[in-house]
Amino acid sequence: SQQRFTLAVKNLSSEDEEEQVSVTLLPDIDNEGENVQIPDTAHQISTDSWFQVGFVLTTGINSAYVLGYSGTIMVPLGWIGGVVGLILATAISLYANALIAMLHEFGGTRHIRYRDLAGYIYGRKAYCLTWTLQYVNLFMINTGYIILAGSALKAVYVLFRDDDQMKLPHFIAIAGLVCAMFAICIPHLSALGVWLGFSTVLSLAYIVIALVLSLKDGIKAPARDYSVPGTSTSKIFTTIGASANLVFAYNTGMLPEIQATIRQPVVKNMMKALYFQFTVGILPLYLVTFAGYWAYGSSTQTYLVNNVKGPIWIFASPMYEYLDTKHGIKGSALAFKNLSFRILVRGGYMTLNTFVSALLPFLGDFMSLTGAISTFPLTFILANHMYLVANKNKLNSIQKLWHWINIWFFAIMSVAATIAALRLIALDSKTYHVFADL
Repeated sequence: SQQRFTLAVKNLSSEDEEEQVSVTLLPDIDNEGENVQIPDTAHQISTDSWFQVGFVLTTGINSAYVLGYSGTIMVPLGWIGGVVGLILATAISLYANALIAMLHEFGGTRHIRYRDLAGYIYGRKAYCLTWTLQYVNLFMINTGYIILAGSALKAVYVLFRDDDQMKLPHFIAIAGLVCAMFAICIPHLSALGVWLGFSTVLSLAYIVIALVLSLKDGIKAPARDYSVPGTSTSKIFTTIGASANLVFAYNTGMLPEIQATIRQPVVKNMMKALYFQFTVGILPLYLVTFAGYWAYGSSTQTYLVNNVKGPIWIFASPMYEYLDTKHGIKGSALAFKNLSFRILVRGGYMTLNTFVSALLPFLGDFMSLTGAISTFPLTFILANHMYLVANKNKLNSIQKLWHWINIWFFAIMSVAATIAALRLIALDSKTYHVFADL
């Protein structure tokens, strides 16, 4: 049975104040009856099966972004670099996510937030830094989703009525409104329920449609050019940028928050979900990415559907959980206070996301920059270093060296990819005006 009590702990956001934090003690199935503390939260914890969490992860990687990987990964890298890169990114992403998953109950506390885990291991400064990186990561992922959704709506519009009356910023605004309504109606991750099923079906539907149309065009098309475009200098920058897109493809930057929803034993069940994500879950991504590049070669656009000749959910949960918990938004999702809070706060958040999406609708640049400044540090650098610190007395010298090699390699890649992404944004900013109709 669950036991609930109040514990005085030092607030991670202030070194001098103490606050009363409510936690729940649950028997730790993984550690033979030891109690594991769970911080208080307005969202549901330990309610979902590993299979549902696996689908959340799988839907996350097989989102609308998969329609951009042919142009943002395969075109800059070519066949050999693209295929090898995707396979390597799959392996290292599974490894890094497994490291984070194994730290979920580190120190007798269940770390349901990424920033809590970093703060527990390193202290207040790392808590704040991790929270900042995660916020930037999720904001930019949402921005990319809205750009993609707007691009998809415009593609349908042009198919039936190519009169140039409505432009991309208009469709981005429509997409942002729909995303805001979804954010307001779904109070937390565990409430996805039937929406997860709809999301999975719709995701697979547009992936299959893009796959079929690409194959159809590829069969009829003449010989394609698969050479990597650009000058020697530009190829260096685009290759580095593509490496950021590779890690962006598989990682959400919010694994502890997703793992928080899974039932006990949380580590074993999360590993099942990760294995599902990185085996069955990656197949649609592989298929549409390779088929799109095969069909159109080096002329493949950033948004694959723009190439075809036929008919043509959002990761902000950590921010919502933080605000809901801070302001005591619990109980019925339809209660006036709770509903009005979600409309005001989440609606405002999505409005800002939508404005940035319409202002700078450069999808490939957002993917590269997100991977560079947040996915590399959160998923690879922090994961390896936190695991190294948490298990420093259990690892031998070779294992420690391995983790340090990972830390320094991905740190260098993060810096290089950030420079490459900023260069791409600078070049696109000269080519296109703000609120461009791409």
